[in-house]
Amino acid sequence: MTEHPWLATYPKHVKWDQKFTAKPLYALVEDTAAEFPDNIAYDFMGKTLSYRDFLSQVNQMAKGLQGLGVKKGCHVGIFMPNCTQFAVAYFGILKAGGTVVNYSPLYSEHELIQQVEDSETDIMITLDLTVLYPTMHKVAQQSRLKHLVVDQFAVGLPFPKNILFKLFKNSAIAKVVKDDCYVEYAGLLQNDGQPTPVDIDPVEDVAVIQYTGGTTGIPKGAMLTHANVYINVLQVESWAVDVVRGQEVIIGCLPFFHVFAMTVVMDLSIFVGAKVVIQPKFELEGVIKMMKKEKPTLFAGVPAMFTALANHPLFPDVGMDNVKVCMSGGAPLPVELGRTYRKVMNVNISEGYGLTETSPVCVSNPYDRDTRKGSIGLPIPDTEVIIVDPEDLSKRMPLGESGEICIRGPQVMKGYWKRPDATAEVMLGGMLRTGDVGYMDEEGFTYIIDRSKDLILVGGFNVYPRVVEEVFYQHPAVHEVTVIGIPDDYLGERPKAFVTLKNPDDSLTEDELMAFVRERLGKHERPKEIEFRAELPKTMVGKLSKKELVAEEKAKYEQRKAD
Repeated sequence: MTEHPWLATYPKHVKWDQKFTAKPLYALVEDTAAEFPDNIAYDFMGKTLSYRDFLSQVNQMAKGLQGLGVKKGCHVGIFMPNCTQFAVAYFGILKAGGTVVNYSPLYSEHELIQQVEDSETDIMITLDLTVLYPTMHKVAQQSRLKHLVVDQFAVGLPFPKNILFKLFKNSAIAKVVKDDCYVEYAGLLQNDGQPTPVDIDPVEDVAVIQYTGGTTGIPKGAMLTHANVYINVLQVESWAVDVVRGQEVIIGCLPFFHVFAMTVVMDLSIFVGAKVVIQPKFELEGVIKMMKKEKPTLFAGVPAMFTALANHPLFPDVGMDNVKVCMSGGAPLPVELGRTYRKVMNVNISEGYGLTETSPVCVSNPYDRDTRKGSIGLPIPDTEVIIVDPEDLSKRMPLGESGEICIRGPQVMKGYWKRPDATAEVMLGGMLRTGDVGYMDEEGFTYIIDRSKDLILVGGFNVYPRVVEEVFYQHPAVHEVTVIGIPDDYLGERPKAFVTLKNPDDSLTEDELMAFVRERLGKHERPKEIEFRAELPKTMVGKLSKKELVAEEKAKYEQRKAD
């Protein structure tokens, strides 16, 4: 059996066995600012920032954070949507010697507190928006947080939008409490921009703690070193040879707090000196308007975004005419959707595969040919895909036979934060066990047969049924609950809960139960619907079984499509 069967069909322009040299992650900003100081790094709602000024703000942030005590081993959280301040905070934390902990604005107060405590986050950086600040202020009062750094959202806007926002969007601005925990973001940057140099070992020092449920649904912090993320940027860039340094434009609408956007949008764009046109979130009409104006050359999205664009009445006139590198991740890309883009727009969407634990990209379909139907692609440079026997992990499966997909490469995480037990479960002789089942064909293309058990992918975000089920069980009337993913034309999947009550005569309604769980779950975790049943399917040994419910929902979905 050929050890590396992908070599025979590897893209001619890419060298698989190339090796990459790691640097501290903030070197991305320093190197590009030296090469393209006057290029626009970020355009946020019309307010631009050059690479020279971006580096200056990063240095000021680093020194300001050092003044708050940030050094090696200090964990600093970011709780923001996409904005220029996010990137400044991210690289400033790294240059100060600290470790970034990304926090999703979708999380509930309870989830945020859990992550703060588990990650040992001491400082949080956020904005004065009502959708962010009140929640994080409560978290600060109930957790170990020592400092809450708050910036005014309007400051990041150009004139006159900054004035108009304060006048007409006043309800969106929170009243900030200037207590002992409060630190003014602008004040933090009022220094000479000369932080104390920190000796970073890229291979050993952790740059980012990125939370994931892995294959179990129990949140764990994947420790991604400077080398893990920096090299993954180089790997992705080497895969897309059409990229020209200093000449690219990308729309940043994927959330930077998500590992896919962190590496492929924020970090990669800086490495190639691209102009990042930031969108706080993906809003279809706004994104199309921006793409028509900015004419992006690079685009990264999740399948739900590509679906929304393809279903728009203006399609294909949605501003993607100049796109030469188009990446999809976070969830499987429907085959027909990919064909539509190739046929109608001559845009080849390269579907990739990755995990938080691999920083995240490890496999991708080549840009020099059509995406292979049903395949996640070939290993990117300096990365191996190994299919092992789940019953005998030392045994490598023959080509064409299914087994557990394992990944080996420099982008594989250092381990899980404070979880040596969980680390030992997934690390096997330098390989990462993904938990996904698949096979590799004769030409080295990998196919996934079954994703990590029970995982629901909602618009690219991982939702773990166990987390949702635990919330349902907090309601005193709930007896049993099973949560599965049901097909959703826009987001790919949405959770659905099947519930039995302790008292069959209970008058609890779906709306009442939905209101109960809504307060305790992130937006992406909230069920699309709740169905009450007299009993739920169980296995022969009495365990709740999901497969029957999955089959039922799949059949109903297919019937609706047929009708």
